[in-house]
Amino acid sequence: MLTPDPEPDSGPEPDPDPDPGPGPEHGPLVPLLLALTVVTGLVDAVSYLELGHVFVANMTGNVVFLGFALAGAANLSATASLAALAAFLLGALAGGHLSRRLPGHRGRLLTAAVAGQAVLVAASTVLAAAVGHTSEPARYTLVALLGFAMGGQNAVVRALKVPDLTTTVLTMTITALAADLTGSRRLASAVWMFAGALLGALLVLHADVPAALGLALVLLLAVAAVTHHAAKPTPAPAWTRPR
Repeated sequence: MLTPDPEPDSGPEPDPDPDPGPGPEHGPLVPLLLALTVVTGLVDAVSYLELGHVFVANMTGNVVFLGFALAGAANLSATASLAALAAFLLGALAGGHLSRRLPGHRGRLLTAAVAGQAVLVAASTVLAAAVGHTSEPARYTLVALLGFAMGGQNAVVRALKVPDLTTTVLTMTITALAADLTGSRRLASAVWMFAGALLGALLVLHADVPAALGLALVLLLAVAAVTHHAAKPTPAPAWTRPR
C-alpha cells in the first residue's frame, strides 16, 4: 500500500510576538511612546512623594493602597486613592471617546491626545507654582488633573496598538521580558519608566514640584510637535493607519 510522502519540514515556528523595532509599521510611535513612559515616571514621582502617597498613572498601586488605607495603615488616604481612580477613569473615558472620533489616523489621534494632556499638565504646573501643593484643595485638584491626563494617555495608547508599550503599566511587560527572554521594546519601556521616576524624584526632592511637572510638560509638547510633523505628509504615512 502506498503511503503519502511526509510533509517537508518547514523549520521552526515563527515568533508569535516579533519585535521588529522602529519601522514602517509603527513609524516614530515607538520612541514617542517611550517619551510618554518617561512622563509617567515623572508624574507618579510627584504624586506619590508630594500628593499623599497616591499614584496618578499606576492604578494597580492605588487599588492596593486603598485596601491598605481601609485597613488602617498609616500615611495612606482612601479618599486620595479613590480620587485618583475616579479621575483616571474619567480620563480613560475621554481618551476612548477621542479614539472613536479619530479612528483612521494614528498620528492625528496621538497629536490631539497629547496636546490635551499637555494642557492639563500645564494647568497643574501653574497651580503648583502659584498656590503650592500642600493644602488639601490644591492637592486634590492636582491629583484630579494629573489622573485625568494619565487616564486619557492610557486609553489612547491602548487604541494605537503598539506591542509592549503601554506607557503606564509594567507588570505584564516585565513578565513577558523574563518569560520570553526577548523584546527590546519591553526592556526599553522598563528602563525609561525607571528613568522618569528617578528624574522626577530628584527634581521633587532637590528642586520643587513645578520643576518636575514642567519637565513633563516639555516632553508632552515635544511629543505633540514631532507627531504632528511626522503625520503631515499627504498621502498619510503607512504608520498612521489603524492596526
